[in-house]
This record gives sequence, structure tokens and C-alpha cells, in this order.
Amino acid sequence: MHTFSQSAPSRLAEPATATERLSGEGARQLLSSSDEELPSLLASAQQLRRRFKPGVVTYSRKVFIPLTSLCRDYCGYCTFRRDPGQPGAHTMTPDEVMEVVRAGERMGCTEALFSLGDKPELLFPEMRDTLRHLGYKSTLQYLEAMCEKVLRESTLLPHPNPGLMSAEWLQRLARVSPSMGLMLETTSSRLLGRGAAHDNAPDKDPVKRLRVIEDAGRQKIPFTTGILIGIGETIEERVDTLLAIRDLHDKYGHIQEVIVQNFRAKPATPMAHWPEPDRADMLRTLAVARLLMPEMNLQAPPNLSDPHYADLLDGGINDWGGVSPLTPDFINPERPWPHLEDLRKRTEAKGFQLKQRLPVYPEFMAQATAHSDQLAQRLDVARDSEGYARRAA
Repeated sequence: MHTFSQSAPSRLAEPATATERLSGEGARQLLSSSDEELPSLLASAQQLRRRFKPGVVTYSRKVFIPLTSLCRDYCGYCTFRRDPGQPGAHTMTPDEVMEVVRAGERMGCTEALFSLGDKPELLFPEMRDTLRHLGYKSTLQYLEAMCEKVLRESTLLPHPNPGLMSAEWLQRLARVSPSMGLMLETTSSRLLGRGAAHDNAPDKDPVKRLRVIEDAGRQKIPFTTGILIGIGETIEERVDTLLAIRDLHDKYGHIQEVIVQNFRAKPATPMAHWPEPDRADMLRTLAVARLLMPEMNLQAPPNLSDPHYADLLDGGINDWGGVSPLTPDFINPERPWPHLEDLRKRTEAKGFQLKQRLPVYPEFMAQATAHSDQLAQRLDVARDSEGYARRAA
């Protein structure tokens, strides 16, 4: 295993294979390196990306469906969640879901991203009443029905982000969605403490979230996860989170992409005046993630680093994530998506071809199709000969 000097990342001996990856101690040293040493670190990350997927950067053209904004968690940085009766509190009806999906079809979208609060019916009787009126017993059951409806009645493919769920619910959702996701965010249970980012957010317990990701691995479900940087974690905790993701993928081979997301402060939240990660911190974290995971898909959201989002490519990413030509980022509504033509131009200016993928990556297609014949049939129609979206980017 390679070791590195904190004062000399330029002497980084580049890993040749996935078995010669950066160690945890090396990652901690590199995350503490100076801005002057950043260019050599980025060069190492870029070399590894070229070995992994040369010349191509992907994205998924999506619609964002906020199925319900009610949530039982109160994260210190979130403006998406609502209590019943608050302005913006809403649970979408099936007709509203399909209206967005149909509009997305007309704009060439291939992904229906479902985001929702975590089990709001456990806290709010109003949500239980809403579900009863719609004909469902739980939010997860309603989500399952909407994923199946999208799969059956449209050309879009569902990608749900439903929060914590049991192994049984993972299995059920895997039959109606080719991939799904749960952000690990951090392995730091310290951030559950009083006044910290996940105070009063029981579903952000890292032990519970790791269990869901592992259960998905046992079932070979293509899975998206990632870290959220700048919410009060230490360098050691940031590295521990990346290593936990790597270890789970080593064991099960199911993590299709790792998101590195930078915290952005929002007004009227407990963390409104919390310092945001700067450009160097984001790039340094991306590069270290690439060195830790040289053969995994690495993504960073472009809208959270605008107007200089193209610089994220210098950190070794190979994917922009979901970008919508129709719907806003309801989690970060103050940060609009880049226009797709601008995304293409900036990606090409960095020397890459921009390709539209499906919500499931080409190399994870076999895992997705194994869960249901319906999915296999839909994916066969949606993908091209290389496993990317049949519709041109």
C-alpha cells in the first residue's frame, strides 16, 4: 500500500490497479495538503479517470418529482422538508406526477427522480389521512405504485430516493426501478448531537443508513450514494465516510456512483451562517475520492458550483448526475441547473464528450434487469448498444 507525505503530494506514486489504491492515512494527509500542492493532486486524479473512462463524461436527463415535502427529520441545512400546514407543504397526486412525467418525455428525459421526506406518516396524522385518501398504507407503498405507474405508462425510468427502508422494501422497489439511492452523507454519529447538522434527524443515523446500503448490496441493486461535505465533519470523518462506501462496494459490487456534494448555506435554516466549502476544498475532496476509488463512477452536482462548475472535472469526476431541462432542483431551488447546451459546451471545452446515460449506468445494467422482466424489457428499449440512453445527448 502506498504511503504519502503530507508536504509532498507531488511525489504521489499513482496506483496502477484497484488493488493499489490510496490508503485512509494517505487520504487524510492529502485532504490536509496546501493549495499550492493542489495542482499535482488534481493531475493524479485526472490520470486515474483517464484510465477508468477516457474521454467521456455522462449525465442523466431527468425530471425531479418531489412526491411529498413532509418529513419527520429536521436537518440543520434543509429547506425541502415541511410540516403540514406550512407554505409549500404538499404531497403530489398521481395525476400531478404523470403531468410532470409527460412533459419530461416531450423534452427527451429518461429519468424520473423521486425525492421525498422520510416516513412522514410516522409523525404526522395529516400524512396518514392523505395516504388513506389516495388508497395506500404508507409513503413507501405510494412511492412503489408511482414508480410502477411511470414504468408502465411512460418511457421514463424511475430512480427513487426514499430514505431508510427495510430489505423487503428494497426488493419491492427494485422490481419497478432500475436503480435507487440513499446519500450516506457522513459516518459521523457525532453530528446527531445537540446543535449539530443532524440534531433531531433520527433517519440520518449513519448506522441505519449503512445498513440500507448493505442490504441493497446483498440484493445486487444498482445503488447511488455519496457524501455531503462541509456540515461540521472533520477530515478524519470525511475520509471514514468515503472508505465506508468503498468497503461496501468492494464487498457487494453494487454502488454505481458516488456523489461528492458540497454544502450550501440556505436562509432561514439553523445552518444559514455556516461556512461553505471553498473551491479548493471541493476539488481536493474530489481528487482524494478518485484516488480512493479509481474504478468507481464519481459525480458532483454542477448547479452547486455554478458559475465555475466545469472546474469540477479537474477533480477527476466522470459524471454530472441528473440535470433537468424542465424541473428545478427542489432540494436546492436557489441553484438552477445549467442549460444542457451550456453543459455540453463546458464539458467539451475540457476535452470530453458529453453522453446521456440512463438512471442506471451501462455496467450495472445486468444487475438491474435481474429484478423483473418488466424492467428488463423497458431497459432493452431505452438503451443503445453501449448501454447509454438511446436518445442522443
